Amino acid sequence: MAARSAPNCHLRLEWVYGYRGHQCRNNLYYTAAKEIVYFVAGVGVVYSPREHRQKFYRGHSDDIISLALHPERVLVATGQVGKEPYICVWDSYTVQTISVLKDVHTHGIACLAFDLDGQRLVSVGLDSKNAVCVWDWKRGKMLSMAPGHTDRIFDISWDLYQPNKLVSCGVKHIKFWSLCGNALTPKRGVFGKTGDLQTILCLACARDELTYSGALNGDIYVWKGINLIRTIQGAHTAGIFSMNACEEGFATGGRDGCIRLWDLTFKPITVIDLRETDQGYKGLSVRSVCWRGDHILVGTQDSEIFEIVVHERNKPFLIMQGHCEGELWALAVHPTKPLAVTGSDDRSVRIWSLVDHALIARCNMEEPIRCAAVNVDGIHLALGMKDGSFTVLRVRDMTEVVHIKDRKEAIHELKYSPDGTYLAVGCNDSSVDIYGVAQRYKKLGECVGSLSFITHLDWSSDSRYLQTNDGNGKRLFYRMPGGKEVTNKEEIKGVHWASWTCVSGLEVNGIWPKYSDINDINSVDGNYIGQVLVTADDYGIIKLFRYPCLRKGAKFKKYIGHSAHVTNVRWSHDYQWVISIGGADHSVFQWKFIPERKLKDALHIAPQESLADSNSDESDSDMSDVPELDSEIEQETQLTYRRQVYKEDLPQLKEQYKEKQKSGTSKRREKAPGNSIRLHFVHGYRGYDCRSNLFYTQIGEIVYHVAAVGVIYNRQQNTQRFYLGHDDDILCLAIHPLKDYVATGQVGRDPSIHIWDTETIKPLSVLKGCHQYGVCAVDFSADGKRLASVGIDDSHTIVLWDWKKGEKLSIARGSKDKIFVVKMNPYVPDKLITAGIKHVKFWRRAGGGLIGRKGYVGTLGKNDTMMCAVYGWTEEMAFSGTSTGDVCIWRDVFLVKTVKAHDGPVFSMHALEKGFVTGGKDGIVALWDDSFERCLKTYAIKRAALAPGSKGLLLEDNPSIRAISLGHGHILVGTKNGEILEVDKSGPITLLVQGHMEGEVWGLATHPYLPICATVSDDKTLRIWDLSPSHCMLAVRKLKKGGRCCCFSPDGKALAVGMNDGSFLMANADTLEDLVSFHHRKDIISDIRFSPGSGKYLAVASHDSFIDIYNVMSSKRVGICKGATSYITHVDWDIRGKLLQVNTGAKEQLFFEAPRGKKQTIPSVEVEKICWASWTSVLGLCCEGIWPVVGEVTDITASCLTSDKMVLATGDDLGFVKLFRYPAKGKFGKFKRYVAHSTHVTNVRWTYDDSMLVTLGGADMSLMVWTNEMEGYREKRPCDSEESDTDSEEDGGYDSDVTRENEISYTIRALSTNIRPMFGVKPHLQGKEPSVDERQGVVRPPVSRAPPRPEKLQTNNVGKKKRPIEDLVLELVFGYRGRDCRNNVHYLNDGDDIIYHTASVGILHNVATGTQSFYQEHNDDILCLTVNQHPKFINIVATGQVGDLADMSATAPSIHIWDAVNKQTLSILRCYHSKGVCSVSFSATGKLLLSVGLDPEHTITIWRWQEGAKIASRAGHNQRIFVAEFRPDSDSQFVSVGVKHVKFWTLAGRALLSKKGLLSAVEDARMQTMLAVAFGANNLTFTGTISGDVCVWKDHILCRIVARAHNGPVFAMYTTLRDGLIVTGGKERP
Repeated sequence: MAARSAPNCHLRLEWVYGYRGHQCRNNLYYTAAKEIVYFVAGVGVVYSPREHRQKFYRGHSDDIISLALHPERVLVATGQVGKEPYICVWDSYTVQTISVLKDVHTHGIACLAFDLDGQRLVSVGLDSKNAVCVWDWKRGKMLSMAPGHTDRIFDISWDLYQPNKLVSCGVKHIKFWSLCGNALTPKRGVFGKTGDLQTILCLACARDELTYSGALNGDIYVWKGINLIRTIQGAHTAGIFSMNACEEGFATGGRDGCIRLWDLTFKPITVIDLRETDQGYKGLSVRSVCWRGDHILVGTQDSEIFEIVVHERNKPFLIMQGHCEGELWALAVHPTKPLAVTGSDDRSVRIWSLVDHALIARCNMEEPIRCAAVNVDGIHLALGMKDGSFTVLRVRDMTEVVHIKDRKEAIHELKYSPDGTYLAVGCNDSSVDIYGVAQRYKKLGECVGSLSFITHLDWSSDSRYLQTNDGNGKRLFYRMPGGKEVTNKEEIKGVHWASWTCVSGLEVNGIWPKYSDINDINSVDGNYIGQVLVTADDYGIIKLFRYPCLRKGAKFKKYIGHSAHVTNVRWSHDYQWVISIGGADHSVFQWKFIPERKLKDALHIAPQESLADSNSDESDSDMSDVPELDSEIEQETQLTYRRQVYKEDLPQLKEQYKEKQKSGTSKRREKAPGNSIRLHFVHGYRGYDCRSNLFYTQIGEIVYHVAAVGVIYNRQQNTQRFYLGHDDDILCLAIHPLKDYVATGQVGRDPSIHIWDTETIKPLSVLKGCHQYGVCAVDFSADGKRLASVGIDDSHTIVLWDWKKGEKLSIARGSKDKIFVVKMNPYVPDKLITAGIKHVKFWRRAGGGLIGRKGYVGTLGKNDTMMCAVYGWTEEMAFSGTSTGDVCIWRDVFLVKTVKAHDGPVFSMHALEKGFVTGGKDGIVALWDDSFERCLKTYAIKRAALAPGSKGLLLEDNPSIRAISLGHGHILVGTKNGEILEVDKSGPITLLVQGHMEGEVWGLATHPYLPICATVSDDKTLRIWDLSPSHCMLAVRKLKKGGRCCCFSPDGKALAVGMNDGSFLMANADTLEDLVSFHHRKDIISDIRFSPGSGKYLAVASHDSFIDIYNVMSSKRVGICKGATSYITHVDWDIRGKLLQVNTGAKEQLFFEAPRGKKQTIPSVEVEKICWASWTSVLGLCCEGIWPVVGEVTDITASCLTSDKMVLATGDDLGFVKLFRYPAKGKFGKFKRYVAHSTHVTNVRWTYDDSMLVTLGGADMSLMVWTNEMEGYREKRPCDSEESDTDSEEDGGYDSDVTRENEISYTIRALSTNIRPMFGVKPHLQGKEPSVDERQGVVRPPVSRAPPRPEKLQTNNVGKKKRPIEDLVLELVFGYRGRDCRNNVHYLNDGDDIIYHTASVGILHNVATGTQSFYQEHNDDILCLTVNQHPKFINIVATGQVGDLADMSATAPSIHIWDAVNKQTLSILRCYHSKGVCSVSFSATGKLLLSVGLDPEHTITIWRWQEGAKIASRAGHNQRIFVAEFRPDSDSQFVSVGVKHVKFWTLAGRALLSKKGLLSAVEDARMQTMLAVAFGANNLTFTGTISGDVCVWKDHILCRIVARAHNGPVFAMYTTLRDGLIVTGGKERP
C-alpha cells in the first residue's frame, strides 16, 4: 500500500523538440551571451548552439504566445494565454523569475515590447478591446491602460527616438500613441492617397518620426508622424510577418520564404530566399527574423529555426525542428536503441535521437498519422492513419512494407505482440484487428466486444492475451490470435502483462482522483523495474505515481510544461527517459528520470520555482497520510467565517427594499434619543482561533483584539481604549517593529486591513480590494514599511503592501490548504514565509508576483502542519512550530533538524535577541537558547501560580497557549480560553483580562441593586462580573451543560439559570451553589424570569413553545402557558406579577395570566397602558420602529428598556447595538448605532440604575460594558467617532422634511440639472434651459461681465479642433460658463491675468490688455477648473471635462493639468468618472489632485497627478456632490458638499474614510443642500447652503449657523490664505 506517498524519484526536463512558429511572430532572439531564446508550448527555451544545451523557464501555466527582449538582451518578457494570463520577466542566464505582471489582461497577451532604457514594458491583450497596457515592470505596477483597437493588434513598439511615444499596428489600422500622466492617447495613421488601407503586420521605428511597417500585401509602408509618406512596393511577394531593427539596418521576413536586409534608410542590401536553399521546401513561410552582426536567425511557420551566416547565405544551418501545425498523437520508442518515433497530423513521421537531441530521419506520408509502434526486433515501424488504414515501414530507410485499409475510421492505437508475430490494430469503430507479421500482415482475427472507440491496448508477456480500454472506460480481455472475448475473471488473474499502458484496471486505480469519473487521462506507461507509473492528461500535466497504485486518489509528483493536452507518454527502452508529446502544442518533451535519489544529490534539483499554482512542483494531492490532526486545529480548519450577509451588503439591500416599499409611510419618524453610549470595557480576548495576536506597545500598554474591536489595555489603571474602525470580526493583529502602530485584518466580503496608531487611535491606512471573505494573518517587515497579509479565500491569497501608500506591491496564490501564519524576513524585505496545514513555503517577491517554494523535508520527516514560524539570526535560518510539538529548523528551503518542544501543537513562538520563547497546547511557556539546543526555563500556567493582583480566576490548569510576546520584563500569554496573563520572569502569573471560552454566549442578567452581572454560555460556565471600575470576573462555576439564560431574583439572593437540555437550576447568587433544579423540558430553556416584588413565581420559557410557572417557595410547577406556535424568545412580567408578555420565534406577541397560564387577548391600545416590570420584547406597536428596512435579512435578537422608560436598546444579528427613543412607534424609527460586536448580539441589559448597558456577542464570546451618557452631557467632550449616522437616507427612512423643502426645491432643480444629456445632442441643439427667474416670470438684466450671449451660441463648440480647416485660428471667445459651474474664475500672476473656461476651451485673459490665450487640448466641454496654490507649481491649472463611458479610451472623461502660461499639457488623467468630472482641487503641497465625478455614485478620486497614479477612490454620496476641496493646510483632509450632505474625509493610505457632518449639537438644525465650502484655522469649516445660511463646523460637528448670510443660495465661497477673510458670493433675491 505504498501509494499513500508520492514516489521518491524525479523527472527533470532535458530537451524540448520544436519551436512555436504558428500564430506567433517576432519570438526568436539572440541574448547577450549569444544564446538563442524562444518558446514552445508553456516553456521559455534558452538554447546554446555552441554547447548544444537547453535551459528552460517554467514560470508559465499555459501556452506562451508573445516574447520581448530587454534592450540589454539578458532579460526576457513572455506573455501567455489563459483566463487570467500573466507576463513574466525572467533572466535568460539563470532562468529565474524577476517579475510577474498580472491581474489586468484577460484571454491572453498578444504582444510585448520594452522601451529604450528597459524600464517600462507595454503589453497588448487578446480581449475584445485589445487593451494596451504600460507597466513599470520592476515594481509589477500598471502605469496606464487604454482600449487598443476594435480588431486584433499584431505588433507594438516603443518609439526609441522619442520619449513616451508608441506605435501599434494590426487589422486594417496603425495607431500612434502618446503617454501622458496615466492617459494613453492614440492617433490613427492616415493612409491618405499614398497607399491602400490594409492590415499592417509588423513595424519598426526610426529617427525623425519615421516608422516603417510591413503590410499584408508584401509592401513596406513608411510613415512620418501619423501620415503615410511613401510605400516600398513588392518588398515581398506576400505578407511581411516580421521586421527586426539592428545597428546596421532592418531585416524583414515574409510569407514568401524570403529574408531581405535593408540599410538604415531602407535601401535594399540583399535577399535570401530560403525556399531555394538545400534545406528549403515549397511553402516555407518566415514568421520571425533576428539580425545580429553577421548572423541571422529565422523562425518558420513549420517550427524550424535556421541560422544564416551572411557571407554564406545559401547555406542556412538548421538548428531546431519540430512538428508543424496539426495535432500530434503518435509516439513509439525503439525497443533496443535510444530513439523515439513520432507521427502527426502534419503527415510526417520523424525519428529522434534521445542522446544527440536531434532529428535523424523524417518521412512524409499520404495521410495524417494517429499512432505508431515498432516491432520487438526494431525492424518494422507500423503507423495507424486517420483514414482507417495502416502502413508498415522499414525503420532503417523508411521504405514501405505494406499498406492495408480494412476500416473507415481512424486507427487510434496499434501494438506488436512481445514475440513479434502479431500486430493488433485498434480502431475508432470499436474493433481490434489482429494481423500476422510473418504472413505479410494477413488478418487473423478480430475482437468486437467493445461498444466505444478503442483507446489503449496491452499484450500479455506470452502473447496469448490482449487487454483493451475503450471510450466508455470499459476494460476487456481477448484470447489471441482468434479474438474471442474472455469473460472468466479467474483465467485472467495470473496473466502477466508485457507493458502497461491502460488507464483502467486495479493496478492503476490510484491515478484517478478520488471522486472523479472523467476520462481526462490520455496515456499512462508503467516502469516495472523502477516501480513507477507516468501519466499524461488533458491539463498539460505529467505525473509520477508509484506502481502499482491501487487506491483512488494516490499521491504523485507533477510536472508542467506542455500547455494543453498531453496526448501520449512513454518510457525509453532502458527507462532512462520519459518522452511526452503535446497535442495542440505539437512539441516533444524529453525528461531525464532520476531514480530514488540520495539527499546529497538533492541540491541540484531543489524544488523548481513556479508561479503556476503553488503545488506545481511536487503536489501531494490529498491528506491521506497525515496523522490525525490535533482536535483544536481540526476545529479551526473547519471555521469558514463566511456570512450570509456582510455589513458591506447593507446599503445595497436597503436600496432594494426601498424600491419595494416605495409607497413608504408619510408619518413623521421618531427622532433619535438624546442619550448616547460609549464603549467602556470589554471582557474577552480572541484566542480560540487566532494566534500571536497579543503585544506590548512601547509604553507598556497591551494591545489585542476581540470581536470587531482593537483593544489597548492599560494594566496599571485597568482601563481600556478602543479602535472601532472595523465592522466585523478581527482575525489577526500585528505590531509595527519601530512605532506603536498596529495592523488588524477582519472578516468581510471585501475585507479590510487597518493600520492604526495606538496613541491617537486613528487609522493611518486602510487596505482593501485584494482579499475575499477575510484576512487571517498579517506581518510587518523589519523596517515597518511593508505589510504582508493572507486571505481566507480558497487559494489563501498572499499580498505584499506598501501600507503607507496603500499600494499592493505583489500578490500570489498561497496554497489550497489553510495558512496560519505569514512572517517577513527581517534581513531581506523581499522574502517571506507562510506556514499552515501540511506545508511551509518560502516566498520571494518578483515584481507584481511572489514565487513560492515548498520547504523540502527530505528524509528528516514528513510535511507536517505548521502553526507558527519565525526567522532566526541570519536570513537563511527559519524556525517553525508543528502540530505535533516539534520545532523545525530550516536553512534556505531545506529542513536541517527537528527538536521536540511541547506535547501537542506549538501554537506560538517569538524570537528574542538571544533565543526564543514558545508556547503550546500543553499550557507551558518554554525559553530556549538561540539554536534551540537547550531549553533554558519553562513556566507552567497553573492556578497555584496566580498572583493576588489578578483580575479574575483561571478556569483550568495548563490552558492551551495561543499567543506569546515579551517585553517590559514580562512574558505576555494569551490562551484559548480567552484569558490574557502576564508571567513574571520569576514565576508569579497575573491574570489581566478574560472572557468566555468557545461556544455561544446567550444568557445575561444584571443585579437588581449592585453593579454586577451574570452570564451563562455554551462553554458550560456561569460567571459573575464586576461592572464597577475594578472590571473583573468575581466568580465562576462549571455547569454540566451549556446554559442559555439567567436571571437574578428581585432581592438579589438567588440566580436562576436555564440550560440547553431543558433543565434549569436556582443557585445562591453569592456562592453559586445549587439551591434546586428541575428537568421538565427537552429543548433549550430560552428565557427565565422571576416575578417582580417578592419574586414569588418563576416563569421558565423553552424552545418547546411552553412557559412553565413555578412557585419559588414551594418549588412546584403551578401553571403552564400553552398556545404559542413556535419557540419562545422573550418573557416579561407586568409590575403586579399577574401578567406575562411573550414573544415567539413566529413573531407572535402573546399574553398569559399568571400563575395559571391562561392565554389572554389584549388589544394593542391597552398594552401600552399596562405597566411592565421589564421590557425585553421586540414586538408590538411600541417597538415597531426598531425593525430595520432590511427586516427580512436581520433579526433583532434582544431589547431592553431603561427604568425611566425613555430609551430602548436593541441588539441584532448584524452585530449592531442601537438606541431608540421609547415608544418607537411608526416604521423605521431613527436611532443611534454602534458597532463593536462582530456577528449577532445575543443579549442587551441596562444596569439597575441605567448607568451602564451590558451587551453580549454570540459568536464573539465577548461581554461589553457601555456607559450611558445622558442628553446634554456630550457638550463637554468632542463627539465620539462611534456616533451613528442619524440622517434620513441612512436608514432607509422616508423623510417628512421633504415636504418643507418643496418651497425651495426649484433651486435644487436648477442646480442638479444633468450637466448635459449624454446621448448625442450637441449642446447648442439642446433646448435652452429656462433660468430660475424666467420660470418665476421675473425679467432681469444679465449680470455677466461679458456682453449677453446670442441665444444659439449658448455653449457653441467654437474651440473644437477640426482637422481639415487649419486656417481658422481662435482669437477671442465671448462668454463664460457660469450657469452650472462654480468657483471657476481665478486670478493668476498676482491679479494680472484671469483664468476661466467656456465650452471646451481654457482661457487666460489679461486684464490690462484684454487679450486672451487659449488651451485647446480638451475634446469636450470643460466643467471645472482649479489653480495650484503651491509656489513650487506656479501657474499650473487643472481642468476636468465631460465624457462618455469610463472605458479609459480617448472619449472618456479626463482631467488635464497644464501650464497656464505656455499651455503645455503636463499630465492627463483618464478617469473612471463616467459622464464627467464636476470638481477638481489641489492639495496643500500641490502634489495631489482631488476629483469628483458625475457618475451615479459621485465617485471621489485622489491622484498623484505628476505620475498619473490613482491613489484612492471611493463612492462619494448617493446624490450630487457640487464641490470637494482639500483643506488649505493638508494633504490628507478634505470636505465634500452637495445635495443634503456635508462629508469630512481623510485619506489613509489608499483608503478614503468619511464622517458625516453631525447636526445634533445645534438646536433644530436640519441638513440642507450645501453649495460651497471654505476653511478657517483650528479645523473650522464653513459651508454655504441653498437657503443663504452659512454653517460653521468644528471637526465634523456643527457648532453654529450664520443665518441668512445671503437671501438666496450661497453659490461660492473663497478663503483668502493671507488674512483669513472669507468671501462669499450668492444669488440675491429682489
